[in-house]
Amino acid sequence: MYKECYLCRERTISQNKKMRRNDKEITAISDKLNIIRKCKVCRIGLSENNKPYIVPLNYGYDFENNRLTLFFHSAKEGRKIDIIKNNNSACFEMDCDNQLIEGEKACDYSYAYKSIIGFGKIIIIEDANEKIEALNKIMKHQTEMNINYDFSDERLNKVIIYKLVVEEFTGKQKVMGK
Repeated sequence: MYKECYLCRERTISQNKKMRRNDKEITAISDKLNIIRKCKVCRIGLSENNKPYIVPLNYGYDFENNRLTLFFHSAKEGRKIDIIKNNNSACFEMDCDNQLIEGEKACDYSYAYKSIIGFGKIIIIEDANEKIEALNKIMKHQTEMNINYDFSDERLNKVIIYKLVVEEFTGKQKVMGK
């Protein structure tokens, strides 16, 4: 159903390092997209003066032409926006299906999860039509309803809409019983 892009086929993460626990790696793009579909919060990591800043955000997404794009909205002012305007490089993380795996001893405990981690560039969306399209993708993902909403110019001017154009991402999981 989905074609894998060269980034998804690569079994690499940042700086071409192989995933340490490749037995937990998710390689099929359809499985990665299922995780993205299921998660509702994405944490973006930014850097200001070599100091990390992480913020959780609701999101929408699009996967077209083998390219993942995440969409966000927020207030027009604040630390996050100031950082993005100075350094648009970002990483992101989302996870779901989290569950404690109990053990007999403390060191036997573990945690089940599915996660996506990736890197890309954030672009602030200026075009009104593209803003509306992005907001509708956010609403569709968060509500799981395929409704196209109308947004007045007044509402559009109160928020900033931006997208993270993903350059690479990986998936990882630990399932119950393993």
